[in-house]
Amino acid sequence: MGRSGAAFIGLCVAVAAALAPSTAGADTTWVVRGAGFGHGVGMSAYGAYGFAKHDFEYKRILRHYYTATQIDRLDHTRRVRVLLGTEASEVAFSGATKACGRSVQASRSLRATRTGSSVRLVSAAGETLANCGDRLRASGGKTVKITGYGTFRGALSAVVSGSALNVVNDVELEDYVRGSVPAEVFPSWPGETLKSMAVAIRSIAITTDVGGDGFELYSDTRTQLYKGVAVEAESTDHAVKNTRGQVVTYHGDPIQAVYFSASGGQTESGFLGAPEVPYLQSVNDPYDDYSPLHRWTLRFTQAEMDARLGSFVEGHLRRIKVTERGDSPRINYARLVGSDGNSTIRGDTLRGAMGLYDRWAHFEKKR
Repeated sequence: MGRSGAAFIGLCVAVAAALAPSTAGADTTWVVRGAGFGHGVGMSAYGAYGFAKHDFEYKRILRHYYTATQIDRLDHTRRVRVLLGTEASEVAFSGATKACGRSVQASRSLRATRTGSSVRLVSAAGETLANCGDRLRASGGKTVKITGYGTFRGALSAVVSGSALNVVNDVELEDYVRGSVPAEVFPSWPGETLKSMAVAIRSIAITTDVGGDGFELYSDTRTQLYKGVAVEAESTDHAVKNTRGQVVTYHGDPIQAVYFSASGGQTESGFLGAPEVPYLQSVNDPYDDYSPLHRWTLRFTQAEMDARLGSFVEGHLRRIKVTERGDSPRINYARLVGSDGNSTIRGDTLRGAMGLYDRWAHFEKKR
């Protein structure tokens, strides 16, 4: 979830409940016991769920996970530009009352079509209605329906980017948060958890700029999940409304309020290899055991281990020795002992290669 820039961030917490540790069968020789799901930095969504179940209000939850921070309110309305996807040449839409500087009927289906380095507004029948330069903007209706993507509040921007067309939603910040909170957590969760997520998501949105052609945010886990009108729910709308404009700040500045699914009981101090961030410190997470991945066990055969780690190991894998852990038990670095020599691997690389839920892991080889 998210960070957002949490290009780490942003894992989809809803997935966690559906996942179950895999097994490799009766010939298993390696057992991996671990905890948590995600990058482990910032706010644990399941931990925030547990705090709310124990009657903690959202500001207290946020201040627990983000050290020495406050909750402040933005002084003016913001807009964000979110990349929904990329098309080779065109995207169809309806619902707008204005497109490419001219009035159109909201019920009319139209297309933004790239021709070289420019975009044309084209009717469903193929008639060119206007030349729009390097981008087309369609707005004015309550929502815009974008074929292949869904329905979104705000405006559609179709922006030329090299030989492609970026499909971008230009939307007010609060409407963005409405379409992100229920994409990241279950709308049925406690209200104080939903408020915590709304504030964190809003904080990430205004502190992230990925520098794209016509956009600052991704709509996937490279920033945080955003699905628009389709996922909006009464409970999450209520959380967004009741925290309107609120962000997490450190010394008065909004922060990257990164979050993830489950901590295993303790969060980590910042991201491996990145500069220290004073508000991202390791904290105990006493209620994370609501997560189905608070503790987990995976099993692998020797052949599976060799296949997954073969590009990092000298010869056949004989042993994994953890050489450094973080402030939580998450692996920073490990030594891979191979039949032809030893090599060092980062904990996040090890996690990715093996498909682990988290880098909080312990390895045992059984003969």
